[in-house]
Amino acid sequence: MKSVLDLLEKVKGVIFDLDGVLVDTAVFHFQAWKRLAQEFDFDFTEIQNEQLKGVSRIDSLEMILNWAHVVASENQKIAWAALKNRWYLEFVAQMKEDDILPGSIALLHWLKQHGFLVALGSASKNAPLILEKTGMFCFFDALVDGNSVTLSKPHPEVFLQAAGQLKLKPSECLVFEDAQAGVDAAVTAGMKVIGVGSHLKGADLSVCSLMEVLN
Repeated sequence: MKSVLDLLEKVKGVIFDLDGVLVDTAVFHFQAWKRLAQEFDFDFTEIQNEQLKGVSRIDSLEMILNWAHVVASENQKIAWAALKNRWYLEFVAQMKEDDILPGSIALLHWLKQHGFLVALGSASKNAPLILEKTGMFCFFDALVDGNSVTLSKPHPEVFLQAAGQLKLKPSECLVFEDAQAGVDAAVTAGMKVIGVGSHLKGADLSVCSLMEVLN
């Protein structure tokens, strides 16, 4: 049976998504989006929040507005997205090392000790702040986030940029992802991909959490 270590033997670099893989800020996003949705009398649900995984902030807002049947100007959308982010950052500002998901630090240490290049490929524009707050910034050789890409997953731009920064071919990279859009992006990029948290279509392998990787 194929294992994570089998996949790692075939690559030189590892690219991590952030939310849901290394840290769990999904609850912060949910609380901020739900508060914003209340501004226009819409009851945003956890099921809908799951559909926003791996999706950029502005695209997430577009989806919520569509569900709520709300029509807004571009200026209003920008203002709402900024307001949601401000509320989200209030939660992020309180993050610490205890908020890192189990198995993350051990895997990052192992990868660096074994000579792998490590990158982040996330839609979050707050990725640098989260990595600093949790003490993980030092593990990464490259950082590609929502500030440096224009196309959201499932478009492969974020992963292709990460591979480029690592100076590796896509086929030399392995991705850890918890969202279907992210798995689709990695597959389109021509990379191996491990689904984290649940079985995701197209993933080469699935694990419940990063704790399973080295066991």
